[in-house]
Amino acid sequence: MKFRDCTLDRRTLLGATLGIAGATVATRVAHAEPGYAGDTLVVVSLRGGFDGLSAIAPIGDPDYYRARPTIGLPKSQVIAGDGTFGLHPALAPLLPHWQAGRLAAVHAVGQANPTRSHFAAMEAMENAAPGTSIRTGWLDRMLGGTGATGPLAGVSLGHAMPARLLAGPVPAPSMASIDKFTLAGDSAQRPIAAALSRMYADAPAAQAMAALAATATLRAAPYQPAATYPDTDLGAALRDVARLIKSGPTLAAAAVDCGDWDMHDALGTAVKGQRMHDNLTGLAAALAAFAADLGPAGMASTTVLTISEFGRRVAENASRGADHGHGNAMLLLGGAVRGGRVHTAWPGLSPAALVDGDLAVTTDYRAVIGEILQKRCGFGSLDGVFPGVKPSSFGLAISRS
Repeated sequence: MKFRDCTLDRRTLLGATLGIAGATVATRVAHAEPGYAGDTLVVVSLRGGFDGLSAIAPIGDPDYYRARPTIGLPKSQVIAGDGTFGLHPALAPLLPHWQAGRLAAVHAVGQANPTRSHFAAMEAMENAAPGTSIRTGWLDRMLGGTGATGPLAGVSLGHAMPARLLAGPVPAPSMASIDKFTLAGDSAQRPIAAALSRMYADAPAAQAMAALAATATLRAAPYQPAATYPDTDLGAALRDVARLIKSGPTLAAAAVDCGDWDMHDALGTAVKGQRMHDNLTGLAAALAAFAADLGPAGMASTTVLTISEFGRRVAENASRGADHGHGNAMLLLGGAVRGGRVHTAWPGLSPAALVDGDLAVTTDYRAVIGEILQKRCGFGSLDGVFPGVKPSSFGLAISRS
């Protein structure tokens, strides 16, 4: 059962809770049962095709500069460079986490089957069960594996709408923000929510009312974050994720959208005012604020990872951008992450190593997530989430066991 965002009116609420109207969602959060002892998994979807070759530049590969004479990241500008890879300077807000070993990158990752269609790639990435009849989203399956059934077991926060990631049986109210999730007209003088609870005592309606009650409890105590978030959709969404984590119940997973990575033109050089630089600045600032808000204790049981439907082509185009590609990079941030390094089976960027002009995928993105699920979220076999997938063996995180 899914029901939809922001301020609810009675018709919307009843339609959604009775299964008449569905919803698509952007950021979802799931409270696990008290017995869940794993990390909170925060999935940040970088929609549009993230350019991992700019964010985590392969500065030791000479073919990188031959393919990108204008937009290639100069060796002199990288931060945390090791001679083989270097971080884009716009990621500077995250540099302390890299140096402290809490931030890592995984390169040459992606889906097995290359496609340059946003729709097809996002659908496949969020379903994550190619070749099967499974139609649920992988994060919904992950949540089911934790036994998450609380009133906020699967909550959408924000304005974008990745419906497929959490498509499935886990209840999923959707909201622009915690503070805006209310039932229109409900008040002490007009207790509409209480009346609806009595009239519609079926499970979906009861879940909707419980979600409204839970967010009302959160709003009763105004949230004062321990860090300053950037004034962006991503900053606001991560602020609410931190608020939920710090509110008491165990948060099993959150998925947050961060769009505008489709840079066919004006991807630009590594200076302020260029698209890639400014987008990375916003991403890094929001993640750094989130980590500061939770503090070391909160981050000790939180793992953040980024995913994107595909990367960008290796060669720049005539518009100082890069078209849809294949292989990509992921970021991992958390107290148990083995960071300060780029984990990869690097295929190289020579023409013979490319897949139709794209960075080859040597690691399935699901294997990266699978290693985190096993080491930090208490999963054994991954078949219930990623059928037939084995976890990566990079040693991405410290195991809880």
